[in-house]
Amino acid sequence: MRRSSVTLTLVVLVAGLFAFTSNSFAQGRAKTGPDPATIRDAELEKDSLHNLEVARHYFKQKKAYLAALKRCEEIDAGNPNFAKMDEVLFIAGESSARLAESGAQQKTKLVLPDEMLAKEKQERKYKTPEELREDARVYLLRLLTDYPKSAFRSQAEAELKALGEPVKPVSSKQ
Repeated sequence: MRRSSVTLTLVVLVAGLFAFTSNSFAQGRAKTGPDPATIRDAELEKDSLHNLEVARHYFKQKKAYLAALKRCEEIDAGNPNFAKMDEVLFIAGESSARLAESGAQQKTKLVLPDEMLAKEKQERKYKTPEELREDARVYLLRLLTDYPKSAFRSQAEAELKALGEPVKPVSSKQ
């Protein structure tokens, strides 16, 4: 009787050991740390912030909408997790809308001979006004859906109304 109780105790201890060991190994495989999609690279963030400052300067002071749009597109493509992406989307949307209003031509102060001016206008053609209007809608709708508490929300809604787009966007994060 004594031998069977010792054997039974030993079997229970070994079974318990195996049961608890598998749980402790499973904890080692658990995901730790923040989601890689939210981690921000310091150098990339610094570069994106510089591009945003330049885009803001082009947009507000120089009225160089094409240059501002290209800076914003560079940020959007290179650093989609940028901390100030709502402002990037707003500047890109507004720049696209204003370029569409001007017939997709950026006004310049540059004075060139007629033949050089005609050649440069052909080379500088970026997108058609319809494409720019559609881009503006896309940027502004992304701003409204992805950043509902943004400081640029009311301005984006007003611009979407001017573009003829409904203000209530379809949520892309479902």
